[in-house]
Amino acid sequence: MESHEELERGLKNRHVQLISIGGAIGTGLFLGSGKTIQLTGPSILLSYAITGGIIFLIMRALGELMLSNLNYHSFLDFIADYLGKKAAFVTGWTYWFCWIAIAMADLTATGMYVRYWLPNVPQWIPEIIALAILLGLNLVAVGLFGEMEFWFALVKVIAIIALIIVGAVMIFMHFQTSAGPVQISNLWSHGGFFPKGAHGFALSFQMATFAFCGVELVGLIGGETSDPKTVLPKAIDNIPIRIILFYLGSLFVIMTIYPWSSLSADRSPFVQVFSEIGVIAAASIVNLVVLSSAMSACNSAIYSTSRMARSLAQEGSAPRSFAKLTRHRVPGNALVFSTLVIFIAVLLNFFVPSQIFTLISSIATICFIFIWGMITWTHMRYRKTNPELVAKSTFKLHLYPYANYLIFAFLAFVLFVLALAPDTREALIFSPLWFILLLVIYHFKSKSKKPESNEILMDSDIKH
Repeated sequence: MESHEELERGLKNRHVQLISIGGAIGTGLFLGSGKTIQLTGPSILLSYAITGGIIFLIMRALGELMLSNLNYHSFLDFIADYLGKKAAFVTGWTYWFCWIAIAMADLTATGMYVRYWLPNVPQWIPEIIALAILLGLNLVAVGLFGEMEFWFALVKVIAIIALIIVGAVMIFMHFQTSAGPVQISNLWSHGGFFPKGAHGFALSFQMATFAFCGVELVGLIGGETSDPKTVLPKAIDNIPIRIILFYLGSLFVIMTIYPWSSLSADRSPFVQVFSEIGVIAAASIVNLVVLSSAMSACNSAIYSTSRMARSLAQEGSAPRSFAKLTRHRVPGNALVFSTLVIFIAVLLNFFVPSQIFTLISSIATICFIFIWGMITWTHMRYRKTNPELVAKSTFKLHLYPYANYLIFAFLAFVLFVLALAPDTREALIFSPLWFILLLVIYHFKSKSKKPESNEILMDSDIKH
């Protein structure tokens, strides 16, 4: 079924720029970076730089595909064009599942963060309130989604910039902390730059990859901007600067202020740094930041799952009602459906053991690796089958096809690293069951319809 209704192009340049920043800054940076540094040491800087470089290549491929046809509203559209409906079905529902799992985790975290200030309030109450608010704002207009994400991202950006400024002043003044003097040599004078050896350095790629899950959301957002040809390239090309500033900058400052070995794995380094200079409310400030980060992830999940459900409906892979737009030109039925699934998942989280929930979240992360691989593969098909569009393109992935091969090699390496740790190894074993389930569903769905002569579109069938 092909819907002729168009999504509202209500996102402004400032929305997309801040959303693309927010997509590259996860809660893990604020809460989990202490544990990450303890497991890896200063070499985490190098793993983030390498991973960020690969993510940039994936985003260039995504941007080139999105701008090759402005009728594309999500990467599912071009996957259906170049790899066929079966690939689009599996990819679309996998991406939907990725964000549902992220929403499950972050909505639960939202309740926990609110209880930091209101310990007597049951955890489910702030979760329901947060979910209702986010659904309401997403139903009204895409511009309100953009506005919420803009302010959520701004809170995170201000916190990181404040950390970097405070750190720079402490370095310049040779500040004395409880762990000793602040000096750049703290990066290598406590066991070297690779204190955990090759094994520790390899494991850090697992954490670095987790940190960038969701950055491809810019590709979905691009379909709802008023000027995608200008906004999308700018958002993608600024990714390296953001990685250097926000990840490398903040971690560099933290490990310069404190020797990596003296950082607590159970306490946020941000809290430690701000407490050191006498900010009494440091813990509350960081709690506010991680609350905004969790709400941001939940907001993004509601947005992305609804758009993916709509794209699936347009391809005939989901109920037709999901393609219907409200008078505000947002996919209302898809929004409500995704939100209800997220709500059920939160209810189940109270009864399902935490190990199972961790397993589901890990499977979702592995699924993100699958999504990035599909985008890269689709880009290669596009380059091979549409030389005339490639010639006219002003935004390209450089060093094709070697950049594509490099992406595939990196993703394969990360899967290998996931096999090294027991908790992620289980997810790696169970992940194929999700894809088998989708293929079985697609098989029976296809049998109930007129069989298709060829699932993978041939070159002559590619849409221009």
